[in-house]
Amino acid sequence: MRIAVTGKQGQVVQSLLRRGAETGLDISAVGRPEMDLSDPASVAAAFSALRADVIVSAAAYTAVDKAESEAELAFSVNAAGAGAVAEAAARIGVPVIHLSTDYVFSGDKASAYCEEDATGPISVYGRSKLAGEKAVAAANPNHVILRTAWVYSPFGNNFLKTMLRLAETRDHLRVVADQTGCPTSALDIADAILAIATRIITDPEPSLRGTFHLTGSGEASWADFAEEIFAELLKSGGRSVGVERIPTADYPTPAKRPANSRLNGDKLARTYGIRLPEWKQSMTIVMQDLVNKGL
Repeated sequence: MRIAVTGKQGQVVQSLLRRGAETGLDISAVGRPEMDLSDPASVAAAFSALRADVIVSAAAYTAVDKAESEAELAFSVNAAGAGAVAEAAARIGVPVIHLSTDYVFSGDKASAYCEEDATGPISVYGRSKLAGEKAVAAANPNHVILRTAWVYSPFGNNFLKTMLRLAETRDHLRVVADQTGCPTSALDIADAILAIATRIITDPEPSLRGTFHLTGSGEASWADFAEEIFAELLKSGGRSVGVERIPTADYPTPAKRPANSRLNGDKLARTYGIRLPEWKQSMTIVMQDLVNKGL
């Protein structure tokens, strides 16, 4: 199985490349300068030259706050660019697996969101990603859209690594406690993508296509997440860091965040038999990876 994935530095891209190296799978990362999601012509050219069995659309504009002032660029990449990737996959006759986000929801629901729930993004980033979902579905019927949330990994920039960096010099951190979600390891996402890819390239069953939620099992607030990070850090011989739990109102940002980012993963479990591990378990694995590398 040959997999082409958009982007080169993203957390999911790097996780897929690691899994490829571990398993011997042929995984190619395609990104700038040869492919720019804001330039549909470069997308078409890049994939027409590749021999892939499935394309993973992982690259995106992810600067949530900056998107409020760069809406045109966010939509160019997350909507038009995603559509161009799906169209390129359709042109060469292969399925596309597209990564989306919890930000397509408003966050007002009292329980975890299901795939059938009404969307209602409250930020430019969320609206651009929702537009991307629609563009992908319209361009290629042979698609799987995976909504995920609160992604962390040993790679790139993410909440876990930010907490560890701040813990180097601070004994106490103020962390938002009234936003709830599902922390999700990009390594777990990569494992799920590979399992899904294996199925859809051989099985034409319509129920395998469509939109699914893919997040770590369990739930947490950002403050809960931080406390677990620091507890694991302490076990590894690191410094003791306290967490002050604060409301969102005490940490204003240009873009609004959903208060509830929890995603229900039952549909993916029923359809593919995939349910990601409990988030604390996966977080421990990522933490150990960073500790072993001296980070």
